[in-house]
Amino acid sequence: MYLNCHSFHSLRYGTIPLVDLISQAVTCGVKAMALTDINTVTGIYDFIKGCDAEGIKPLVGIEFRAENAMRYIGLAKNADGLAEMNRFLTTYNFSEESLPIHAPEFDSVFIIYTVENAPETLRDNEFIGIRPEEVSKLFSLELKSKINKMVVLQPVTFRTKKEFNLHKILRAIDSNVLLSKLTDADYCKTSEVFQPLESLLSFYAEYPEIIHNTEQLINQCNFLFDFKTPKNKKFYTNNRQSDIALLTSLAQQGLLWRYGKNNIQAKARIAKELKVIDQLEFSGYFLITWDIIRYSNSRGFMHIGRGSGANSIIAYCLGITDICPLELDLYFERFLNVNRKSPPDFDIDWSWKERDVILEYIFNRYGKDHVAFCGTNVEFKYRSIFREVGKVFGLPKEELDLLAKNPMKLHEKNSIVTFVQNYGMMLEKYPNQRSMHSCGILISEEPITNYTPLEMPPKGFPIVLFDMHVAEDIGFEKFDILSQRGIGHIDDSVKLIEKNKGIRVNIRDTSISKNEKVANSHLSQGNTIGCFYIESPAMRGLLRRLKCDNYKTLVAASSIIRPGVAKSGMMKEYIFRHNNPTQFEYFHDVFKEQLGETYGIMVYQEDVIKIALHYGGLPAADGDILRRAMSGKGRSLEALKKVKDDFFISCAQNGHPAALSEEIYRQIESFAGYSFCKAHSASYAVESYQSLYLKVYHPIEFMVAVINNQGGFYRTEVYVHEARMAGATIHNPCVNKSNYETNVYGTDVYLGFMHVLSLDSKMALFIESDREKNGDFLSLEDFINRIPMGLESIKILIFIGAFSFTGKNKNQLLVTASLLLNNLKPENKNLMLLQEPVKEFKLPNLERSIYEDAFDEIELLSFPVSCTVFDLLQTKYRGDVMAKNLLIHRKKQVKMLAYLISRKQVPTKRGTMYFGTWIDNQGTYFDTVHFPDNLLQYPFLGGGCYLLLGVVEVDYHFPTITILKMAKMPFVPDPRYMDTKDQYKTQQQIKEDVSSTQRAPYPQEHEINLPRHRMSL
Repeated sequence: MYLNCHSFHSLRYGTIPLVDLISQAVTCGVKAMALTDINTVTGIYDFIKGCDAEGIKPLVGIEFRAENAMRYIGLAKNADGLAEMNRFLTTYNFSEESLPIHAPEFDSVFIIYTVENAPETLRDNEFIGIRPEEVSKLFSLELKSKINKMVVLQPVTFRTKKEFNLHKILRAIDSNVLLSKLTDADYCKTSEVFQPLESLLSFYAEYPEIIHNTEQLINQCNFLFDFKTPKNKKFYTNNRQSDIALLTSLAQQGLLWRYGKNNIQAKARIAKELKVIDQLEFSGYFLITWDIIRYSNSRGFMHIGRGSGANSIIAYCLGITDICPLELDLYFERFLNVNRKSPPDFDIDWSWKERDVILEYIFNRYGKDHVAFCGTNVEFKYRSIFREVGKVFGLPKEELDLLAKNPMKLHEKNSIVTFVQNYGMMLEKYPNQRSMHSCGILISEEPITNYTPLEMPPKGFPIVLFDMHVAEDIGFEKFDILSQRGIGHIDDSVKLIEKNKGIRVNIRDTSISKNEKVANSHLSQGNTIGCFYIESPAMRGLLRRLKCDNYKTLVAASSIIRPGVAKSGMMKEYIFRHNNPTQFEYFHDVFKEQLGETYGIMVYQEDVIKIALHYGGLPAADGDILRRAMSGKGRSLEALKKVKDDFFISCAQNGHPAALSEEIYRQIESFAGYSFCKAHSASYAVESYQSLYLKVYHPIEFMVAVINNQGGFYRTEVYVHEARMAGATIHNPCVNKSNYETNVYGTDVYLGFMHVLSLDSKMALFIESDREKNGDFLSLEDFINRIPMGLESIKILIFIGAFSFTGKNKNQLLVTASLLLNNLKPENKNLMLLQEPVKEFKLPNLERSIYEDAFDEIELLSFPVSCTVFDLLQTKYRGDVMAKNLLIHRKKQVKMLAYLISRKQVPTKRGTMYFGTWIDNQGTYFDTVHFPDNLLQYPFLGGGCYLLLGVVEVDYHFPTITILKMAKMPFVPDPRYMDTKDQYKTQQQIKEDVSSTQRAPYPQEHEINLPRHRMSL
C-alpha cells in the first residue's frame, strides 16, 4: 500500500537510509512497497535486493518533481516501464527544461497524481492518490465520481519528529534559505511516515474500491531484474566465437612482438589466460580496451596501463600494459579467475590534455545511447555539514568558519551551536549531491537508459545515477579512463626534445629507460624531483635508504611506501632486511622460494596468493578469494570461511604442522589488508623510469615539460630551480619569447605568461597568436598598437620584465606607456598609432636596483628569478656546513642556512611532528626532523630562509638533521616602498609546500611482530 516511499537518495529531501526504510517496512507488516525517490533511481537495485531478502514485493518508480512541487509518481509495471521513465527524465535532464505538468503517454508505467494536480481526464494507466487525511473530501460529488481511479497514497519521508526537523533543514539547505523562511509548500506533511498496515487501511474502510484498485496496481507491477547477467556490451565483433578468435590472433601477434618465436612459458601462459577469458565471456572487454588503445596509438598519444590488469600476459601482448607478468611473477588470478564474483577492470592513464579526445572516441565509437560515466554520491562531510546546517540557522560566516575548521569539543557552547551539532551529526554520510565518477565508464549492450536516467554535468559527458558499486552489482564492468600529469610530463618532454635538440626519443620503448645504468645511479641518490611517483621527500628518502638502483627494488619501494604497507610496519622491516640480508632467517622455505625478492615479507597482494598456493596447496583462484576477503573487498564471509577451512585441511594433507600453519595464516591475515597490488607498483615503476630517463639525459626540456603541466608534488619555483641546476638560464616572461606556457631555446628558458599573477589568460593567448601572425614586437609602442591591453596590464608586463628586449629599464618603459595610453580613447587608438610616427620621448636616466626587480618578481611570480632568495637576505652568512657533506658529520651538531621547500605534518605517539625539505646556498636538497616538543619553541613561520641548528642522523645511508633550534631570517627592506611598515610585506608572499597526513602513528620495530627467525617445530 506504500506507493511513494523516499529514501535519503531523494537528495536534500528524504531522511531515511535505504536499509532502515526496508527495516521499518518489515516492522509495520508491509508486504509490498514502492521506492519512488525524487527524479532518480539511485537506490532501486539495492532496494530490490533488500526487499527480496525480507519477503517484501519491491515496486520501483520515480517521483517526478519540478519547481519544488510534485508533478506525478511513476511506477514501472516491468523493465520496459523503467526504461520509459528513464528516457523521459533523461530528455528533460539534458534539455534543462521543466518537466511537463502532466505525464506523457506511457505503455508500461502507472502514473499517480495527487488530488490537486490530477488532469480532468485520466488515461487507463493513470490514477489519483488519496492520502488518509484526504478521505473526508470524498463526500464531494466531483471526487466521488472518480473513486474507480483512486489508490491509497501514504508517502514516507521521515521516521521521527527529529527526522522531520532534519527534513526541514535539508529543504532549507536545498533552497539556500534560512530555516525560518520555509513555507508549508517547501517541505512534506507531518503525516509522511510508516504506520502499521491495519491502521493505514482503516482510513479507507468505507471505500474498499480504493483498496482494491491499489492491490490491483501492485499486482500488475512485476519488475524483475537479473543481477547475474553481464550488462556490458557483449561482443566486440558479432559473437562470442569471433571475439575469442580475434583475441587469440591478436595475442599471437603480440607474442611475437613481446617474446619472439620460441618462448614456451609465454605460449603456455597465453593459452591458459585465453581459456579463462573465453570461459568467463570476457573477450569483448579485452577487445574493446584494445580498440581504445589502438585509437590512442593512431593519434600518437601515450598511455599507461596499470592496476591488476597488468597481471595479464594478454594485456601485455595487446599493448594495453607494458608490464611483463613473467618477469615479475605476476599471477593472472589476481586479475581474473573463475571464482571471482566481481568483475575486474583495466586502469588506463592518459595525459590530462588528451583524455577528453579518448572519451569522445569512446562515446562516438560505441554510441551515446550505450556509454556513460559512473555516478558517485557526494556525501555530507564534517566541514560541509557545519557550514550548511549553520547557515540555515542564520550563523554568520565567521562562526561558520570556526565550526567547520575546529573539532566539536572546541565549538562554542550555546543552544544554536548545539542544534547545529545534533542535526549535523545526523547528516554525516548522507548523500548530498550526485557527481561524476572521476574515470569509470560504462559501455552497455542495451541502451543504458534501460537501467537509469542520465544527467549531463558541466563537463559534457552523461552520467548514470548510481555509483560504481551498484554498477558492479547489476553486472557492469567499468572501463577506467584516467588522466595524470605524469604522462603529460613525459609526452611534452619528448616533443620539446625533438623541437629543441632535433633528437627523437622513443620513450614508449621501455627497454631504453627501465634499469638504465645512469638513471639507476640517480635513482639511488634520490635525484628524482619532477619524476612521476618518486619525487616526494618521503619517496626520495626511501630510495636513498634502500640505495635503490634497479627495477625490482623500485617496484617494491613503490609498494611499501603506500599508507597501508607502511602502517603495517612492513616498510621498516623491508628496509632493515634489505640493508641487513644476513641478520634474519626466512620463516619457512616457501617464504624464501616465493618471497625471496622481498626478503620473506608479504609486500604485494599477489604474495597472499603465492603463500596460499605454494604453502597451503590451494588453487590460485582460492588464494585470490582469501586476498579479497581479507582486504575488505570480499562480500562473502561464507566464502572466506570455506577458503580458510580448505587452507588448514590442505596444509594438514601436505604434512605441515598445525602450529606452523596457524602462524602463517596469522601473517596472511595481518598483511593481506595492507598489501598493495604488485602489477600496479610495476606500472608506476615503469613510468617513473621513463620520467627519470628524460630527466637524466634531457633535464632542461623535462623540467620545462613539468612546469607546463603545472608541476607535481612541489610548486613551480622548485622545478624552475631544478632547471637552473641542470644548466638552464632562466628568463622572466618576454612578449617575444614566451607563450602562455614556458618556452625553451637551447639552454634559455623563458617562463610562460601562465605564471604571471593577475594577467588575464585570454590576453596572454592573444599575445601569442598575434606574434605568430604578425611577427615579433619591435618596441613597447608596437606592442601597444597591436594588443588591446589597458595600462594596468601593460604595467604588469613591464614590472615582470616582458619588455627587457627594448633595452630600456622599467622606469623608462612605465613613463612611455603612461604617455601613450593616458588620455587615449579606445576608438582613436589604432588611428593615432598607425598614422603617426612613433615619438621618441626624451626620458631621464632612472636607475633601478636588482632588489626592486626581485621583489617585483616575488609579487608577480611568487619567487625571484633575477637572483636567488639567499641574495635577498640581510645576512651574508651561508652556514658552516653544506648539504653535500652531511654524511661525514654523522652524530655531530651543525649550523646551516637553508631555504624551505616543503614540510609535512605526521602524527606520532609523542604528538604532531614535521619533516622539512630544504635547499642550501649551493642548491642542494636536505631534510630535517622536527619533534613535537621542539616545535613548541621553534615553530615554522611560513616560507623563506631559516638558520638551522641540529644534529645529523644517518638512517641507512640517508642523512637527516634533527632540529634543536631554528629562526627565520629577514630579507632586505623592499626598496620599492618608502614606508617602513610596507618594506617587509612582500617577503610574506614567499611560499612553501605544506602537506599533512591523517593516520594512526606507524608502529615501532618491536610492535611489528614479524619473526626474523625460522620457526622451530
